[in-house]
Amino acid sequence: MEQMISAGLEALGLTGRVPADAPARLARYGQMLLEKNQVMNLTAIREPDGVARLHFLDCAALLNYCDFEGKTLIDVGTGAGFPGMVLKILVPSLEVTLLDSLNKRLDWLEEVSSALGLEGVRTLHARGEEQGLVKGWRDSFDFAAARAVADLGVLCELCLPFVKVGGRFLAMKSTGSGRELEEAAHAVRLLGGRVAQVEDYPIPGTEVTHRLIAIEKLAPTLKGYPRRWAKIQKEPL
Repeated sequence: MEQMISAGLEALGLTGRVPADAPARLARYGQMLLEKNQVMNLTAIREPDGVARLHFLDCAALLNYCDFEGKTLIDVGTGAGFPGMVLKILVPSLEVTLLDSLNKRLDWLEEVSSALGLEGVRTLHARGEEQGLVKGWRDSFDFAAARAVADLGVLCELCLPFVKVGGRFLAMKSTGSGRELEEAAHAVRLLGGRVAQVEDYPIPGTEVTHRLIAIEKLAPTLKGYPRRWAKIQKEPL
């Protein structure tokens, strides 16, 4: 797995821009993921090459579009740690908060962080729509990220409230998300954002192309957002 990751990072033009031990750390992370996945549902991908390419290199590609050095990022609905944990390994100065509603996932991510000797990783057991209303968390991160299957409009309501003015929400999507992006236009504006970048990128070693949608925060999110989860589902913005 380490060799695949090294080759992929080189293909992305990241060799020399990330720590020399990053491929080894990512490989160890991948090994721990595959082992834990036997007893906990963390990923549908069960082969080392799939983890290396479709998880790690997919997340690594974000470094070509964003400067994470010395910044803060909250990964909303982090799951198995994507993209937050991967970005932390690649950019050690990035302060990462991994938010998830399932505590046992976070317990495992803390194990991974400890095993890899990472500092500046915080886990938070919470729901995004509730934590985004909390003072000290709201309008306070340079980046919020989500690599989730939820609709973009829903993700905007969950993630943009965390982002400070001038920061960005990074939505990792498929290339078939054009209509989703159009339908989210009202939500983006209402929540204080604007679409700053739409970047399609191939994942090295695969025939897969994914999309990064970067939404810049122009103004503080209006009071009352995010709404309760039932309301978000029933009445999308």
